[in-house]
Order: sequence, then structure tokens, then C-alpha cells
Amino acid sequence: MDINYELYKVFYHVANTLSFSEASKQLFISQSAVSQSIKVLEKKLNQSLFIRSTKRVQLTPEGDILLKHIEPAMNLIRRGENQLLEANTLGGGQLRIGASDTICRYYLVPYLKEFHRKYPKVHIKVTNQTSIACARLLDSGQVDFCITNYPNSGLSNTQNVRMIREFHDVFVANEEYRHLKGRKISLNELKDSPILMLDRKSTTSEFLHSLFQRHRLDLVPEIEISSNDLLIDLARIGLGIAFVPDYCVPENIPNLFVLDLNEAIPSRQLVVAHNENLPLSQAARQFMDML
Repeated sequence: MDINYELYKVFYHVANTLSFSEASKQLFISQSAVSQSIKVLEKKLNQSLFIRSTKRVQLTPEGDILLKHIEPAMNLIRRGENQLLEANTLGGGQLRIGASDTICRYYLVPYLKEFHRKYPKVHIKVTNQTSIACARLLDSGQVDFCITNYPNSGLSNTQNVRMIREFHDVFVANEEYRHLKGRKISLNELKDSPILMLDRKSTTSEFLHSLFQRHRLDLVPEIEISSNDLLIDLARIGLGIAFVPDYCVPENIPNLFVLDLNEAIPSRQLVVAHNENLPLSQAARQFMDML
């Protein structure tokens, strides 16, 4: 179809804001021009893209499908513009990173500090999502690269994955579970204790459920939340036994100990991943090399 790029640009802004007036402000054109552009696009595609009412604007199913294709294209165009503006220097531009809260706090901060010290004019944008969600951000071109736990079901075959370190997951508990301290514990015995773990949207949850399934055991967690730090806090006050990566367990916490298991828990990795189908800026390459 011979459809003007500007029509897709208008559609993208309306779809992102779900507001014709807000899109007109972002595009510096009148609201009537925005409305007319959408009507023209809908006519050319022979599809309704928005459900309009006096109170709100919603995407139709067809509009949602179109947005999933338009958004990566818009991000790719924006990235190309930024790279041209940078003119192959590190004197400006933007670095977009996806990483979980835990990885940001316990791994990424020193690298962010060092990169900012070396290249203060590069704007750093860090998006905090689960590792699985970060992989989706990578697919849609919303981040230059992501740092995630691995294995990660969200990573696709188009993403280049490089390991940067190994780690182990551990079970931690407080003195209320002292009867488990100083001896080997089986997963079968552990399953009857209240397990505290990350929610189902995380790679850690996928990993632990898979581990129990391999040993033909059912895992029914007591609490599922989205923060490893909060899991440690809950374990510290005795609400249960928390399953967390070893790198986020502080040393010498009073009344908190690591359980010793009969079964070996396989190691996992921190990896940095980028989309091979999208160009990498010099800033992104430089940061990845630092890792």
C-alpha cells in the first residue's frame, strides 16, 4: 500500500497517548489535523483503528495489531536519528538499558557510575522490568540491550546473548527454622515449609518451578511478590523461607542463614542481550564492553 509515513506517525502518537489532543500537542499540529489523518489511514487500511467516545479513546483489536508493528519501526527510526546526531562520538545521544530492580541494584550501579564518569554527555535511561519483560522491550526496540537472568523464556532467536557472570540461587530463613540449620535438607522436606519467592512473571519463578518439576514435586508458594529485597525482609521476620539469588543476600545478617540442600541447584547466569536485527549505537557497544 502507498501510505504516507506521516499517517503512521500520527497513529503512533494517538495510540501511545490514547488522546487526540495530546497527540496534537506532541506533533505540533491541530487536533482536527490529527483526527483527519486517522480517518484517512482507516480508509486506506479499510479498518477501524480506534473506538471513539466522549470520555475516552481506545484501540480496536486491529489498531492493537498495527501498533505492535508500528512501534518497533518508530523506535528504529528514532534510534537511527539519534545515531546520526551522535555522529559516531560519545559526546551525546542516549543509552537505553533494560534490567530488573535486583540486577540494577546489586550489579549494574558501579558500571553506570563508571560510564557516566567517562561519558557525562550521554543520557542514560534505565527501564526496570522483570527479566522476561526486558526481553520483550528488546524485541520491540525500546531498549538498546538488556541485562537479564538466564535462562530466560522471553529471549528470542534474534537476540545475541553473552554471559557476564554466573550465580547460584539459595534458600534463606531466620532462627524460627533453626531445626533446618546445620544439616542437609531435601526439596521434598522443604516443600512442606512456607516458600517465599518472586511472582510467576519472573525467570526466577520459572526456574524454581522447573526445578521442583524435575524432582516430581509440587511447588505451592506461600507468598509471591516482585522484589527480592522484600523477600529477604520477610524471611528475616520469620514469614517463611525465601528463594533468592546469592548475590543479593547481604553478608552477616543476624538471625538469617542459608539452607544446605541435598539436591544441587544448577547455577544460572547474568547475560547481556541485544537484538541482532537492530543497529547498536557506539554508546551501547562501549557499555557492553565494560561489562
